[in-house]
Amino acid sequence: MRNLVYTGFMSLDGIVDSPGGGPGEGHRSGGWVFKDLEFVPEAWSLKGEELTDTTALMFGRRSYEAFAATWPGSEDHADYKELPKYVVSTTLSDDAIVDGWGPTTILRSTEDVAALKEGEGGAIFIHGSAELARRLSDAGLIDQYNLLVFPVLLGAGKSLFGRADRDKHMLTLRESESYSNGILKLVYDVRR
Repeated sequence: MRNLVYTGFMSLDGIVDSPGGGPGEGHRSGGWVFKDLEFVPEAWSLKGEELTDTTALMFGRRSYEAFAATWPGSEDHADYKELPKYVVSTTLSDDAIVDGWGPTTILRSTEDVAALKEGEGGAIFIHGSAELARRLSDAGLIDQYNLLVFPVLLGAGKSLFGRADRDKHMLTLRESESYSNGILKLVYDVRR
């Protein structure tokens, strides 16, 4: 069975939306990851550590479209270029797949994701894709959360976690670290 890992930047109040800013960002605090904090290189070490475990990437449609516009030509993301990609979408058409960015498969449902997890292979990492992550979490399909939590309260934006009344999911802390600029690295396994 393959592990499904959500990795992302999160504000202390649970917002994962608009961390890098840019055109079309949904709230006035877009770009909060790169603003107002001292750059501490070791706070970003989790991103490098993940590369050794990543065997495939998964996105929702909007995140795929945003990342596909920049990541294929980005030196910072060169290691991801040839990895298999899975896009979970009911609306993305086959002709919208970006050429030259590794093999890409469109999955149409949560059931398709569950079937993919049952197959052979290593960990699949979800980048961005807050709505997808919430759906997959509610379906019990996420196995691990790799979070860099930033010392900022945003109030607006997409939350990683839903607010609906549901069965609780207990987590086990695998790893944590704090950095001088206030960022926390939190790696949690979902208990089954």
